[in-house]
Amino acid sequence: MKEFLSIAQIITAILLIVFILLQQRGTALGSAFGGGGGGGGGEIYSSRRGLQKKLFWATIVVGTLFIVFAILSLAF
Repeated sequence: MKEFLSIAQIITAILLIVFILLQQRGTALGSAFGGGGGGGGGEIYSSRRGLQKKLFWATIVVGTLFIVFAILSLAF
């Protein structure tokens, strides 16, 4: 059981890294660290659509699975 949890946690960690990097692909380096793009300080927020929305929810699901596997590995 412990071996399965370790392998599952490694796989979910890799998937989580990939999903996060895919979400950051369209942004500039400054905005990835919280920098604003506009001169007036206001930023334009757009709603997620299509593949971007599915990638967002997949990131949440994989992140939750990672936390569950981490807690289960502490219990066993």
